[in-house]
Amino acid sequence: MKLGEALVREGLITREQLNRALERQVMFGGRIGTNLLELRFMHEEELTMFLSRYFRISAVSPELIASIPDEVLSSLDREIVEKYKILPFSRERKRLYAAMINPAALDVIDELRFVTGYDIIPHVISEMRFIFALEKYYGIKPELRYISLQDPFSSETVIEEKDAIEKIKTAFTDVRGVEEIAGILLKEGCRIASRVAAFIMKGEKVKGWKARGLDVEGFETSGKEGSIFFEVLMRRHYYRGPVLKIPGNEALIAVLSGTPQDALLMPITVRDKVVAFLYVDNGNNAVLNANIAYLSRLASIAAVAFELIILRKRIMEM
Repeated sequence: MKLGEALVREGLITREQLNRALERQVMFGGRIGTNLLELRFMHEEELTMFLSRYFRISAVSPELIASIPDEVLSSLDREIVEKYKILPFSRERKRLYAAMINPAALDVIDELRFVTGYDIIPHVISEMRFIFALEKYYGIKPELRYISLQDPFSSETVIEEKDAIEKIKTAFTDVRGVEEIAGILLKEGCRIASRVAAFIMKGEKVKGWKARGLDVEGFETSGKEGSIFFEVLMRRHYYRGPVLKIPGNEALIAVLSGTPQDALLMPITVRDKVVAFLYVDNGNNAVLNANIAYLSRLASIAAVAFELIILRKRIMEM
């Protein structure tokens, strides 16, 4: 049974989530598990535990990958690591414990035993963590779709994001009008992507608000069925994927001067009602290396700021 089907069968993802991940995989490559993680349909720990059961092979812990001794890393040349997609993390005499994204490839393991002289003990690892580990320890550059400013699994990233969130909370606390909210959204969005836009709901219409790298002045759409705005409005959930050339997206495509293959539209929701949107992309032909978790927190905090402004206005009107 294919991995995706097994995930659906175990109830870890839905059929719809699998189909979306498969569509993304066709467009951007990568393993199905990686696409599920990028779409936030699964957590890495959850995926790794499943992979261990699926392959019937132990999974390597993140702690071991975080600090691999130099003498273990030097057990294999960079060329072998890159060619065979293998990451050594522990060694006992002639036994070498190694992380692999396809630990069931027995022919590869047999060849490795012959080439290296070690008895290879394979362990499973998520593709995403494997890619960043290869860059960290061996300087092997990832393919374009994996390129990021920082390793998303590193403690430094978590600390820096936490500090950034605290600063954003303070900034949103001080706002006195919705225009200031838009300014913060654009400023933070530009840390993630090259093109950022904020859209606001006016009755049943979605209207351009503010942007950087784009011109949304005069933009207006009904958010009718088929558009990415409609999908976000109906699901109250972000959209990540291509801006398809279909009825409903015409106005947005005109603003974007094309159809980006990887875009993110994040809703800002107040009391279960979408009041605004944050849109980001890296252009029409580039992959978006967006930190969705960070942008989701940003949108959540912005929603509270919106509500505070509404409450202030009501108090003044009493």
